[in-house]
Amino acid sequence: MKAIFRTIVALSIFPQILLVKLLGQYPDVVETYYSEGIYPVISKFLRTLFGWVPFSVGDLFYTVLIFSILRYCYTNRFNFRERKRKVITDIGLLLSVTYFIFHLFWGMNYYRLPIEDKLEIQREYTLDRLTTFTGYLVEKTNALQETITGDSSAGVTLPQSKDAVFQKTPYNYELVSAVFPFLHYKRTSLKKSIYSLPLTYMGYGGYFNPFTGEAQVNAKIPILRYPTVSAHEVGHQLGYSAEGATNFIGFLVTSQSNDIHFNYATYSHALAYCLSDLRLKDEAAFQRYWERLNSGVKKNYQELNAFWEQYQNPAEPLFKEMFNAFLKVNNQEEGILSYNAVVGLLINYHAKYGF
Repeated sequence: MKAIFRTIVALSIFPQILLVKLLGQYPDVVETYYSEGIYPVISKFLRTLFGWVPFSVGDLFYTVLIFSILRYCYTNRFNFRERKRKVITDIGLLLSVTYFIFHLFWGMNYYRLPIEDKLEIQREYTLDRLTTFTGYLVEKTNALQETITGDSSAGVTLPQSKDAVFQKTPYNYELVSAVFPFLHYKRTSLKKSIYSLPLTYMGYGGYFNPFTGEAQVNAKIPILRYPTVSAHEVGHQLGYSAEGATNFIGFLVTSQSNDIHFNYATYSHALAYCLSDLRLKDEAAFQRYWERLNSGVKKNYQELNAFWEQYQNPAEPLFKEMFNAFLKVNNQEEGILSYNAVVGLLINYHAKYGF
């Protein structure tokens, strides 16, 4: 009976996949009953359960899981043929249970209504609007940099510690939630990842653990990126799965901070996305705006580039392609390029609401 039960659970992955894809055809249903119904309850419970722990429970969970899988493979290395059916059933069982927990705890958010529907804005934009908005960000970023340093040639250094950024992030969410209640955030679970060094070699600033509800930030990234990355990962906690959406949430939340250093971190980061997009579409316009940037802002960009360059390695593109495939499987047709969707959201949000 036990073997039959294990087989049934293993095979249940197929109807699960069909059910997820079926529900995914009705994003309004997912939004109402999962993203705004079931998920917030699960998310708050997980944050309450693990948020107080000073280290990443999720990272330890992954460590135990990986070692358990390796131990299982080692134990069954000689008798795979004799136990082939059981091994296949065990693999199917693991995949089925993981698939179920992933979608129950968070994964169905990939099929919710996009954030632009809540904000009543569009994602599409013209080159003219991109050019105009980039010019606005250049002026804003230059002004913040000069206000902070008093010297257009000096790079900005955030005076806060990384732990202080974590403490400030929920407060920034509180400010934004006064205007947008769907960004209400309580019961913090924001932590440095134990695997920060591997994350750096993989090229990631952080990640969200859907099994423990923890927002993880790469402890090694420069402090200038900490405010927006922290707010980005909290955006995932609130149920926004699309990377462009959480990039936008990160910028929106941090831009509303009453700390000018957070504001600079936001505008300089958003400007980097817009300049990158503009460079692909109009090299001449990109050069004009790049020349208008204060040398202190350029210095900050150079420092960030130097950080990532020292960790570049042949395996990084492979990790990026794996994540790209993961996003596409989970209803993100643009894959890793969805990060850049933030440009359209920023342009259209600014046009309607301002910053």
